[in-house]
Amino acid sequence: MKRVKFLYKTLPLLFTVFCLNACDDNEIQDIPKVQEKLELTASSIDITLDENNLTDDIITFDWTEARAVPGDDYVVSYTTKLDLVGNNFGTSTAILTYEDDGVFSKSFTSEQLNNWAKEKWKTRVNQPFTLEFRVVAQWEGGSEFEAPEVRTIRVNVQPIKVEVFAADKMFVAGSATQSGDPIQMTKTLENESQYAWLGNLVAGDLQIPVELEGYTYYIVPKTGDGTVQDGVGETVKMQEAPVSWHIETPGEYRVVVNMKNSTITIYSPEKALKPAVVTWPLDGVTQTTTVTKLWRYGSDGWAWKEINFVPSVADPQILVYSGAAISGRTKFGVAAVNVSYVYTGNKTGVDTSVAAATTYDLVSGYGGSGSDNPRNSYFSIPSGINFIVVDIRNMKIFFDKH
Repeated sequence: MKRVKFLYKTLPLLFTVFCLNACDDNEIQDIPKVQEKLELTASSIDITLDENNLTDDIITFDWTEARAVPGDDYVVSYTTKLDLVGNNFGTSTAILTYEDDGVFSKSFTSEQLNNWAKEKWKTRVNQPFTLEFRVVAQWEGGSEFEAPEVRTIRVNVQPIKVEVFAADKMFVAGSATQSGDPIQMTKTLENESQYAWLGNLVAGDLQIPVELEGYTYYIVPKTGDGTVQDGVGETVKMQEAPVSWHIETPGEYRVVVNMKNSTITIYSPEKALKPAVVTWPLDGVTQTTTVTKLWRYGSDGWAWKEINFVPSVADPQILVYSGAAISGRTKFGVAAVNVSYVYTGNKTGVDTSVAAATTYDLVSGYGGSGSDNPRNSYFSIPSGINFIVVDIRNMKIFFDKH
């Protein structure tokens, strides 16, 4: 019994010694390390795209030949890739080139990088970015696999500076809003390049943030410190950092941003815009009318019909109609009576022919004879006109087909 126990204990030890001896006789040999030769350099690791020389090379990458592989059957080829850092040379983002034999250099122009940044890599406007360039040497043919050689280098890029002035959405914000939360501004009916807002502000700072392509910018004074130029248009620009206008007096404010002209106009309660007010006689009694809506009268029935003119948020003296098409001889009045104060094209009692997408002078009054005869003067409106802007402040009227 003791002998059996002894064998049970010693056999594993003998097996271990045997295995160790076997390992000594068949020692694993490491594969010799490949001596790679490929080297990659860039003409600069910091570049600024040149808008004045767009088609000139702005960056050049050079690389050396990879290692020589013995044997006539091996063929080496070089592939280059350019991409934005973080994209990991994805198939939809990388600029891939299979280089010709004997080519060991790759250059790119400012125009190429600028276009790819905007269209392929979707970088933020005016935001610096980092590119990475990779060269891969790989072998085909031969009896054994040859590991490729890979080199990657990064380059910091300052983009071409552009004057950004566009918006998907625009807001009034800052401590001057009563809630402290941003309030969305609206595009004006008469001008899609113009945003306006009318509402109450408290003493505090007013900011105008803009959403554009998923990013936030701010409308800020092009010059100056943000002092409100009450009722006067001020040139503005867009940037990433906010600049505030200081609101001192609480009350109702009107804010108008014209994107085409790059201006902002802020109206305080002291410079508040008011609707037009006209006076005219009716049965010997002077009528005083605040013009907030209009009626039309003309050849489509020779009866006064209310037309849905809406005051612009930018200016209550701009009335905008957008609806069903109207046509024929037409004038616009402040009341639905025959002797109403009217807006029309002249005072001579003749018609003013109208074309689409055209602005005309506007005249007004209540005279009905001789050289003062607006009541018998009409616009001759062609079919299809369904958009009309009556600008009483500047005495202009615009007709169009929308």
